[in-house]
Amino acid sequence: MCDVIAVTSARALAMVAVSLGISQCLPKPFTYAALLEKLTRYVRFEDEAGLAIGQGDVDRVLGTLRGSSELPEGLARDTLDAVAARLRGEPDGMAARAVADAVGVSRVTARRYLEHLVELGVAERAPRYAVVGRPELLYRIPMES
Repeated sequence: MCDVIAVTSARALAMVAVSLGISQCLPKPFTYAALLEKLTRYVRFEDEAGLAIGQGDVDRVLGTLRGSSELPEGLARDTLDAVAARLRGEPDGMAARAVADAVGVSRVTARRYLEHLVELGVAERAPRYAVVGRPELLYRIPMES
């Protein structure tokens, strides 16, 4: 991947970005705030790029540069990051209730985020059977091979 942010007066996006493989473009004239936003996105991209363990992570990290949000309506990036971080800390897995308590959200909210991580292929879920009652679903992020 090209580690370049283009600052240019050219207006032909295809010529500037696509042909050079540039992920962010900052046409002149630009404001300090616009430059700061691009640099902040790039720093976040660099911080997260090494943590990509699946296609969902890759898409999310690349979305950081584009400024896009691939999250479904009603999900927030900060909460998703908190849920994933908590789950990474428990290699044996956690139930939605335990994640909810650890992150400070409701069980239903935690479950929505956990199911989203499963849909992305980042997390797995498996039932844990007890003697009585319904099985409890445990969510975990598989360790890298």
